[in-house]
Amino acid sequence: MKTVLSTKMLSPSQKELFLNSGLGLVEYDALKIELLDVKIPFTYSNYIFTSKNAVKAFLQQTKKLDLSKYNAFCVGEKTKSLLEEKGLKVMEMAENASELAETLVKKHQNESFLFLCGNRRRTELPDTLIKNNVQYKELEVYRTNLNPKGFQRDFDGILFFSPSGIRSYLLKNTLGESTLFCIGNTTASEAQKHSKNIIVANRPTVENVLVQAINNYKHL
Repeated sequence: MKTVLSTKMLSPSQKELFLNSGLGLVEYDALKIELLDVKIPFTYSNYIFTSKNAVKAFLQQTKKLDLSKYNAFCVGEKTKSLLEEKGLKVMEMAENASELAETLVKKHQNESFLFLCGNRRRTELPDTLIKNNVQYKELEVYRTNLNPKGFQRDFDGILFFSPSGIRSYLLKNTLGESTLFCIGNTTASEAQKHSKNIIVANRPTVENVLVQAINNYKHL
């Protein structure tokens, strides 16, 4: 039986999708998220979220507020769903931070934003906003900590969901002959430093990463 390692704990429905395919699954969290004790100002109309962790930090502090008066600009469908579910108006959603930055420059040049981010945030979005004189402030609301764990075995495939996840895994393991399934191009760029056996998801969702792995091993 082919066995795949997920570097993120999967939800019951995601796990079921996998186990119904007849593949073996091992899972752990390569990263630990810590929400920081910082006060988020609610004087802005526009908030930028590039991850669900930033949304969680925001929601922790807005329990008594009317969220319908805030506009959200975000990366990823899951993040969008979470924001809308809580009553925020999602003005723009993009597949990645670079794309979101271009949209903000093109359509919202004269507005000001608060970007809620983590300690390992990438630079594309801030760089683009600064270069185009879009007013924004940045606030670190969570930390991504590496959570390395050694495995005394090889896996046929490994599922990676961020560059940090790859770095965490490599602190105590090697990639060997494993095929690496990556959630997007940013993660794949990190993977390329260590391996040529890489498959990138068609869409940046956890489900699509699983589907790529299942389809890859289905006919073997």
